[in-house]
Amino acid sequence: MSRHWKSVCWVTGASSGIGLAIAEALVADDHFVVISARGEPALADALERLHAIGPNAAAVSVDVTSFDAVKNAAAFIEAQYGAVTILVANAGMNVASRAWGELSSTDFDQVTQINLSGVYYTIDAVLPAMRQRKGGVVINIASWAGRFVSAKPGPSYSAAKAAVIALTTSLNASEFKHGIRACAVSPAEVATPAMMRRKVPPSEAALRQMLKPEDIAAAVRFVASMPAHVCINELVISPVWNGAFGAPQL
Repeated sequence: MSRHWKSVCWVTGASSGIGLAIAEALVADDHFVVISARGEPALADALERLHAIGPNAAAVSVDVTSFDAVKNAAAFIEAQYGAVTILVANAGMNVASRAWGELSSTDFDQVTQINLSGVYYTIDAVLPAMRQRKGGVVINIASWAGRFVSAKPGPSYSAAKAAVIALTTSLNASEFKHGIRACAVSPAEVATPAMMRRKVPPSEAALRQMLKPEDIAAAVRFVASMPAHVCINELVISPVWNGAFGAPQL
């Protein structure tokens, strides 16, 4: 790298939506940001957007459900750009047929692998270097659905995101002695392209009331900016017009 940036950040699932918005915020805040996702064309488009903000960005294609692929990606990032000091484990997904009685075992496994195993794999991959450096920040994108369980998101997604919150707490309980701190960011509904993959997509009026990817990016930027002695254990964020509180569908 041609100059000294604030830190080296790795943002997974960053080819669009929340992950890309987080990467944009961190690039603008003078971090060197490595984005990853599975789809290389979308990843290339995302990197082009980041380079419009600044030169401090790179991309690596990786499937977070592969333990070996994640390990190799972490090693590549460290060799090329330096050890990861901020990890944003954002990669996640849900399926359209998600309710009890319609969710297939294959889809259950896929959702839990990406949303939970993928988070564990990426943390495990960067943890040795963070321990060696006696510091690091891990920001896991969990969900309102993991903190306040309901029927709508389905059992696989809710269970995986609840586990991510527990994983975050476990990491803090174990790694504080190495100066490592973790935060679970748990947003309610966010207006992203993934919303259009629901069986019944939300209306334009409903999308306008939801959180925006930039709102989650601002929260991540806040967590990442805290001094080394501060740990934001969890942030739970919702739109004011929150269906969980009885706000009617628009």
